Amino acid sequence: MIEDDAAVRRGVVDALEYAGYRTLEAGDGDEGLRMALGASYRLLLLDLVMPGRDGFSILAELKKKRAGQPVIILSARGEEHDRVRGLELGADDYVMKPFSVRELLARVEAVLRRTCERAAPEDKRMIPGGEVDFSEGRIAFEDGVEEALSEREGELLRYLLEAKGRVVSRDEILRHVWGLDPAKTETRTLDMHIMHLRSKLRDKAQDFLVTVRGKGWRVVS
Repeated sequence: MIEDDAAVRRGVVDALEYAGYRTLEAGDGDEGLRMALGASYRLLLLDLVMPGRDGFSILAELKKKRAGQPVIILSARGEEHDRVRGLELGADDYVMKPFSVRELLARVEAVLRRTCERAAPEDKRMIPGGEVDFSEGRIAFEDGVEEALSEREGELLRYLLEAKGRVVSRDEILRHVWGLDPAKTETRTLDMHIMHLRSKLRDKAQDFLVTVRGKGWRVVS
């Protein structure tokens, strides 16, 4: 939770922890941005007006560097343009102050259900010249040749395919596929997995698994 009003922050944090959630908290925008980009968490509760970075700028940074992160805005600013701007920047919900603890917990549970209980991923996906069978851990090409995928290679390929053409950053992959904190991780293992995947996908020209310089990778369907 990022909220500069200590009384509001304490009340919400206490309610969340009483309901069984583990929490992190920050009292200004600058500290909050560092926490929002670096910590491991499922949902961010975000005030808009506070010292340092405001909530809108934090949302914009999250959209660039931590795509898909669930966010609920908690704000006394209820004008339509503020609500629209927050939702356009990627917020999942907008809760007006003052709010009841019961309402907030219901909103938290609803957003977590929407963002965490996704449909089961497909076991088979078509790729250029063949098909990936994730349940079997293999790629079967139309000429009859098969390539085995390691568990991590399969997880990486599935994640890239499910991004549906979106550029996926190194930090996002390390966080969601490897379960590592990118700020505390120096590893070339991701580059090696990308190289091995391209070899197994017969993607020597990098037409399918494309490197976007300085940003990450994307799959071209």
